[in-house]
Amino acid sequence: MTVRIGVEEEFHIVEVETGLLVPRADTVLEELPGPTFTTELQQATVESNSGVHASLDDLYGDVLRTRRRLDAAATAHGLAVVATGTVPLARTADMRPTAGRRYRHMVDEYRMVADEQLICGTHVHVDVPDRDIAVRVMCEVAPWLHVLLALSASSPFWLGADTGYASWRTMVWQRWPTAGPPGCFADAAAYDAAVQCLVDSGVISDAGMIYYDIRPSAHQRTLELRICDACPRAETVVLIAGLFRALVTEARERLEATGTPACAGRHEWLRAAAWRAARSGLEGTLIDPTSAHEAPAAQVVRSLLGRVRPALAAAGDWPTVRDLAERALVAGSAAHRLRRTAAAEDLLACTDLAIAETRGEEHPRRRPVAAPTGQVASPGRPTGKASGAHPARIARR
Repeated sequence: MTVRIGVEEEFHIVEVETGLLVPRADTVLEELPGPTFTTELQQATVESNSGVHASLDDLYGDVLRTRRRLDAAATAHGLAVVATGTVPLARTADMRPTAGRRYRHMVDEYRMVADEQLICGTHVHVDVPDRDIAVRVMCEVAPWLHVLLALSASSPFWLGADTGYASWRTMVWQRWPTAGPPGCFADAAAYDAAVQCLVDSGVISDAGMIYYDIRPSAHQRTLELRICDACPRAETVVLIAGLFRALVTEARERLEATGTPACAGRHEWLRAAAWRAARSGLEGTLIDPTSAHEAPAAQVVRSLLGRVRPALAAAGDWPTVRDLAERALVAGSAAHRLRRTAAAEDLLACTDLAIAETRGEEHPRRRPVAAPTGQVASPGRPTGKASGAHPARIARR
């Protein structure tokens, strides 16, 4: 039976007219039902939760529908939602945290780390009912997760400046005390004991503050991927979900066949691999997990495809994931597209591109042109087409 998957997506809220990040989550969420849509630490962010699906096509349709509902709710208030790791235009002084005891504690305890939590990610959940297996698989797949980060990289700008990174969100995120690569644990009991030790230390307040790149979910029977930026294009979400499910499936099958983990430790390079992916995205080199040396990003992505091809084929995902991956390598990372637009125009145009891609449009909508005195400017018309096709069809266009 095909393993089921689901995704959580985080979105920035921006003012359409200025492109600025704004703390208006409560306003947008008034139009939407929970628990599909919910708050985050900062009021500049909303989160959506997909259903649970066996098919990538079904997941894709769910993501598109959810994004449309969220966009409609934001548009009603002159706002837009943006699925990127960071937004180009933001001012920390404008932000405010979401009300609640837990968030208040986080703001008081972590200060600027919490104040500058102006980042969004894509989280993928894969069903792994046995927590002992989930913990062992976590260690097995960790060496490949930075490749998924590179595919998602969408945050080159921070507070109006070009950071030089494809995923600056990764740099901001790693300031939290429990962010980064996971360790290796023999079973769920060992993992839970380590988590409890961190809670007992007072550094974190509960298991939900374990922010590893991958973790057993604290409230579901899943393994959760957390390393990725939010992705402007829904197709990228599907690509990452398909690859992560295949990695987990391949590792589970190997463990069940041999009874012993293939992991030999030596994961001290994992944080460096994540840094390399955050710096370069798809436009430079990545660390090849088979050698722990640098190699062109396309070569490492194709190496991952080759590793998980049997699992992808068994799930019926191979044609879709292969085509989406090749399309991503041709188009480049979202960070590359955003940076190219900013260089050709400005950061507001870059924000418009991010809004358009989040909506499923190929091009930004035209902004109003200033009218002569006494006349009203025409609002213009969208220049892009919303894409509603299945991922494989889109990848082949």
